Amino acid sequence: MSKENDIEDHYSHSSLLASIKKGLEIQGKSTINITLDDIAPIDEFHIGGRQASIDFFEQLNFDSSMNVLDLGCGLGGPARFVAQQFGCSVTGIDLTTDYIDAGNQLSEWTGLASKVKLTQGSVLDLPFQAGSFDAIYMMHVGMNIREKERLAKETFRVLKPRGVFGIYDVMRIGKGDMLYPVPWATTEKTSALEKPEEYQTYLSAAGFSSLSLRERGRFAQDFFEQMARKMDNVEGPPPLGLHLLMGSNAKEKASNVLSMITEGLLAPVELIALKAS
Repeated sequence: MSKENDIEDHYSHSSLLASIKKGLEIQGKSTINITLDDIAPIDEFHIGGRQASIDFFEQLNFDSSMNVLDLGCGLGGPARFVAQQFGCSVTGIDLTTDYIDAGNQLSEWTGLASKVKLTQGSVLDLPFQAGSFDAIYMMHVGMNIREKERLAKETFRVLKPRGVFGIYDVMRIGKGDMLYPVPWATTEKTSALEKPEEYQTYLSAAGFSSLSLRERGRFAQDFFEQMARKMDNVEGPPPLGLHLLMGSNAKEKASNVLSMITEGLLAPVELIALKAS
């Protein structure tokens, strides 16, 4: 089995859309009156949730004229947020068919299908022509991709000159043994963590210029501590939440990540790069 098949298997969830619909119904929502805020608990599958998206995207200078690409889009939550908030047209690509199918339906339910198009495919072999996008971003994707140099080259190819590439990934910032499971991997087999400096090396080799780097360890620690308190204070999981994506051991995965962030082994990092003209 290929590495990409292993990754798709990790994220696959054939009853995902039905689980989301049931969660909405429990909250008194139907598919004709939902908003992005209603589905934010499951739509923002990255450390920090909606606030992390806001903090990250404000650095990318989106406007309504832009054609944007979301690499490893998952359900397309950030893509829908970008489309609604900035008026951009957003294309998303992801390996996991279950996510793409559910995500396109969520775009229909939220009235954003005309702005957000999600497609199944590999970020290592993008099915787009050179210079197709004004901006590209990825959120919590590189942790599953060992061939980051190839990813950087493909991203550079489909990005227009003077376009920006934003990355928000969990990265290694210290030495130590990994704990498993984590949200992006059950075992080391599908985990591909690297240091910010290694990301910068791959980007530079592809032709990018690095613009900024921000480590968000303290922000992540606060996020996971708040998540843990919420889990401890309620009986059973909420109708909608990341447990629908992470499975029955969601609490263990979150606890492992928090432990490694607290120990200074990992941190989410924002990295913004530019394709020179």
